[in-house]
Amino acid sequence: MSCTLACITVTYHPDFALLMAQLDALPPQALKLWVDNSATPAMGDLLQRVAASRDDLVVLCNAENMGLAAAINAGVRWLVQHRPEVTELLLMDQDSEPLPGSVSTLQRALNALQAKGLRVAAVGPALRDVQTGLNHGFHQIRGWRWSRTQPESTAAPLPCHNLNGSGTLLPLAVYQQLGGLDARFFIDHVDTEWAFRAQAMGYGLYGVPAACFEHRMGASSRRIWLFGWRVWPERSAQRHFYLFRNAVRLLLTPHVPFVWKLWAVPKLVMTLFVTVFTDGQRWTQLSGMFRGIWAGLMPIPSGREE
Repeated sequence: MSCTLACITVTYHPDFALLMAQLDALPPQALKLWVDNSATPAMGDLLQRVAASRDDLVVLCNAENMGLAAAINAGVRWLVQHRPEVTELLLMDQDSEPLPGSVSTLQRALNALQAKGLRVAAVGPALRDVQTGLNHGFHQIRGWRWSRTQPESTAAPLPCHNLNGSGTLLPLAVYQQLGGLDARFFIDHVDTEWAFRAQAMGYGLYGVPAACFEHRMGASSRRIWLFGWRVWPERSAQRHFYLFRNAVRLLLTPHVPFVWKLWAVPKLVMTLFVTVFTDGQRWTQLSGMFRGIWAGLMPIPSGREE
């Protein structure tokens, strides 16, 4: 099939019903590419059987869990080699689902911003947490604040300083120019690092309130009050390792905005304390966090592929 939009979803032992719901919600004219990190023959066979029944789906199965960033990079390399007509990428988590018309809304917004002569790295939708019903909002730097804004769905696209990776629509040419995602980050803050690198090279990010995706933060999430209601994801100790390691790496990266660093430290401390007081596996979780801090202080391997 020939198309200009490719939707890349990285899978890792996915909820099959959710994955199929996402597949059906994506534009029928778009190419869908699943890059599977499960590294089990049974899952690979299941996904390949789905692909065999459709002409809009391709499945790539990795021999090991490469991490989110490396898997997306591998998917893009496959597209460049086998689908040269593709010009736009839609990056998806395996448990996100666009509401009707949201992908085309993102595409129209991207085209309109580019028509104004703006250098656009990516546009992203409003994300609504399925379990709590709360919107994640859009991140902006306002003076000395790293703030989260919640615009009305009728609002025009707005400049952002970060976008959640799931639902991000971006020009393939820009992705290639920026060198893809940094595979050394593996999973958490992959989108944060890419966003700051893009802005350091003169590109902008834009949130599109009129586009809405349903989203799930990890295995589960809950609503907590911390100076306002927030979506609080439940993470494993391994995910806390990556979260803390990669946050420390960003704190040590010169082109990351100082305001983000200023707010990242208390956010990490808050994550630690909330976990200590609310998580039944607090000692295992703390071990993951402190191992992540130590690993983040170590020199990062050269290049962007590990």
